Amino acid sequence: MEKSLFDLIKETENYIKSRVEKMPEIAVILGSGLGNLVDHMDVVAELPYKEIPNFPISTVAGHAGKLIFGNLGGKYIMAMQGRFHYYEGYDMKQVTFPVRVMKSLGVNTLFVSNAAGGMNKEFRVGDVMIITDQINLFPENPLRGRNFEELGPRFPSMTEAYSHELIKKADEIALEENIRIMHGVYVGTTGPTFETPAEYEYFRIIGGDAVGMSTVPEVIVANHSGMRCFGVSVITDLGGKDILIPPSHEEVTKAAETAQPVMTKIIKKLLERI
Repeated sequence: MEKSLFDLIKETENYIKSRVEKMPEIAVILGSGLGNLVDHMDVVAELPYKEIPNFPISTVAGHAGKLIFGNLGGKYIMAMQGRFHYYEGYDMKQVTFPVRVMKSLGVNTLFVSNAAGGMNKEFRVGDVMIITDQINLFPENPLRGRNFEELGPRFPSMTEAYSHELIKKADEIALEENIRIMHGVYVGTTGPTFETPAEYEYFRIIGGDAVGMSTVPEVIVANHSGMRCFGVSVITDLGGKDILIPPSHEEVTKAAETAQPVMTKIIKKLLERI
């Protein structure tokens, strides 16, 4: 007999609780080239994804594939060092399964980070963009199918997908630290191809500032679960009809690593204030 989503969540929750003594209320998902945030953590426990029941395995270079528990910015948190993507062949339920488990463990605030391509003409490579909203261009919504009221409402609101309060606090930190911070709308696409110049222009015309292959499904499920979200994109490449330099995964990872200290400072100080 096939296990229900509830059974899978509970099984994973029980395993994690058997390995880790204390559960956090805050979780952070780290994207491509952004895993070094954990170097700043006082680590209490690490669980490789391959050992966690029902967890997919990250197949992307630059994604370590570990669930890490520890202290950062004076807060006890859980960090996903590496995430799962639709383009890897997982369905949306698998991509967002860790967010379901986080909620079950007691997480109420989710931080998401990613490497993204910028089409806003004001952006520069290495900029950090606070995500103010998102556009879902994935062919499947993670909430499609039967809805379980215990997990969230059938028709959840996405009016404030990203917490206005947390965005305001991050802006205050950037001002105090004299950090160049951008704001924008994140467009989520399937990948794994990088965008064509025409696609970059299209995403800009429909209201996007940056584009990537993750985050959107996770934030949809987090909102469905009643979590508040804060998101940052590191602008690792630029695209459009006037940009002729093709991006590569290696260049994206390198640019993300260069911008990492700024993202780390913002997240660390934001944790101190919530």
